[in-house]
Amino acid sequence: MTVLVTGGAGYIGSHMVHALVDAGRRVVVLDDLSTGFRWALPRQARLIVGDIGDQMLVEKLIAEHEVTAILHFAGSIVVPESIRDPLGYYLNNTVKTRAVLAAAVAAGVGRFVFSSTAAVYGTPAVCPVTEDAPTLPLNPYGASKLMSERMLADTAAAHDFRFVALRYFNVAGADPAGRTGLSTRGATHLLKIACETALGRRPVMEVFGTDYPTADGTGVRDYIHVSDLVAAHLLALQHLEGGGESGVFNCGYGRGFSVLEVIEAVRRVSGHDFPVVYGPRRPGDAAMVIADSRRLADTFGWRPRYDRLETIVAHALAWEDRLMRGGAREGQSRREDREEERVGA
Repeated sequence: MTVLVTGGAGYIGSHMVHALVDAGRRVVVLDDLSTGFRWALPRQARLIVGDIGDQMLVEKLIAEHEVTAILHFAGSIVVPESIRDPLGYYLNNTVKTRAVLAAAVAAGVGRFVFSSTAAVYGTPAVCPVTEDAPTLPLNPYGASKLMSERMLADTAAAHDFRFVALRYFNVAGADPAGRTGLSTRGATHLLKIACETALGRRPVMEVFGTDYPTADGTGVRDYIHVSDLVAAHLLALQHLEGGGESGVFNCGYGRGFSVLEVIEAVRRVSGHDFPVVYGPRRPGDAAMVIADSRRLADTFGWRPRYDRLETIVAHALAWEDRLMRGGAREGQSRREDREEERVGA
């Protein structure tokens, strides 16, 4: 029984692969390495460099590795970029998801965990927002993920196929063991930018929008530690393997922090002050998005372990410090060479 992880060399995907390997699972990763890294993967995982939109390749991997479940992380995630390049986002997040789904159906793989997003809600009328709230995305990123959710539901209605779609809120932090973290250059995640600025990798941090209808005028988000999110994926996979029904689940903590509160937490935990400049709102950003994750807890028994903001910040800072010192790749070159030999389509 092998799990196929698409986008498994990326930020969240690499954490997932480590967790699967820790749990004794056989894992094959399909990633084009556009934003991911070979060195982020454990040696036990098999990496195939390729395009998730290549349906024949996905079917071949399923057959060769006896795949029984797919965890689909691959996709594009930057809201402003999705507004500039909507067709690119519909290609990567919707069209290519369709190819993975078609391969799964053709090969008889009926267990599928999908990486979705809270961006499907747009600006919720009520917070915390439940899974039954209207889905009114403000940007092509959210819309492209919502289209994929609809494809999942339609596929489950027509075939022997069950899925769990996990709607992520703001994912942050890094592996507590220091094995992987958010390493993509130019990443737009608030916490990563704040940590880079605190550690001197950026001269200044920019805040977009100070006139939102929130306590301090900056956007409020529900930040979830990446390891707690990965734990939800493991539970979702076990749910499907145990015959559980398809469903959509929010992944967050049920409380929010503003942009300025996150910045102050980074200053406090790092012990470094840093300059902040203020700019206008970015198109497509919501004022406040906070999760109601009771369905996740009630259905899977999910309980977070790293839900203090200071813990999330500390793990993110530790990873950024390691990246700065070159430790993330230290001792990895030999393993990377071995992975290179195994890569192929």
